[in-house]
Amino acid sequence: MSPLSGFLAVIVFFTATLVAYLTKQFQNENLNYSSSNQMKNTNTKVKTIEKEKVVAETLNGRFAMLGLIAAVGAYLTTGQIIPGFV
Repeated sequence: MSPLSGFLAVIVFFTATLVAYLTKQFQNENLNYSSSNQMKNTNTKVKTIEKEKVVAETLNGRFAMLGLIAAVGAYLTTGQIIPGFV
């Protein structure tokens, strides 16, 4: 196995570990949010929509940070933002 293959395997391992950790945190936050009754005297339909918005924005932000880290890592290792693109 070449050094580059080993390095890529380590990066894939750390990325998978990070995604698993973030997924677990996301599930915990979702349980905490759904168990707390923050909105009183409101319709349950509105409450569901607001909960979905919070969950979607949290997940979107986490994946955006993961993409930013991947872009920086690609630039540091190859000198290109998208390796293979001219």
